[in-house]
Amino acid sequence: MYTLCWSAKGGSGTTVVTAALALSSARSRPTLLVDLGDDLPAALGVSAPPGPGVGEWLAAPHASAAALIELAVEVSPGLLLVPAGSLASTGALDDVQAERLALACDRAALPTIIDAGPHGRHRVLHGCAARSLIVVRPCYLGLRRAVQLPGLATAAVVVHEPGRSLGVDDVGRALGVPVVAEIAWDPGIARAVDAGLLAHRLPSALRNAAGRLDVRPDDRPAAA
Repeated sequence: MYTLCWSAKGGSGTTVVTAALALSSARSRPTLLVDLGDDLPAALGVSAPPGPGVGEWLAAPHASAAALIELAVEVSPGLLLVPAGSLASTGALDDVQAERLALACDRAALPTIIDAGPHGRHRVLHGCAARSLIVVRPCYLGLRRAVQLPGLATAAVVVHEPGRSLGVDDVGRALGVPVVAEIAWDPGIARAVDAGLLAHRLPSALRNAAGRLDVRPDDRPAAA
């Protein structure tokens, strides 16, 4: 089973949260990270892996689940990344492709985390996920989009921003799902990403939130 990370609006911090969760998981066991948006290498501060990725695997309709895993490249100790490959430029997933990908990730022998990228609204991906984590800021416009997608998220991760009138309780009530982690706004996170240090020195705000996510697979609410 896999964890799907997504957002209803760009700029919510989904890729950074996904990377932090995967890095936290990889500290205790090998973890597979599947990139559907082509942003994870940059967020992790590594070069984009050369060669094929998810897009090329999808283009071969008879490729096995094992063949997808074989495309993974170790980008950090214990963390294996399947790059987006040509998926970054081929447009939306159709239902058949989404189902193939979901089943392959579901059958992976390793804990698997997917950054849904622009494919976050695809219901097939959510239907096969053990957890569907929506990453959201307490922003009226972002929350408005999120509530228009009922039934997709099983839990929420809230990225705080200073000066917002909406709070964590407002997010939970609006979405109707538990808030399992909160990440305080921290300029150190942006600096770590910009400097390519996320994989080497995870900021404490991300490390603490990812640790709570990693040990709570049943989506029980986590303390702030």
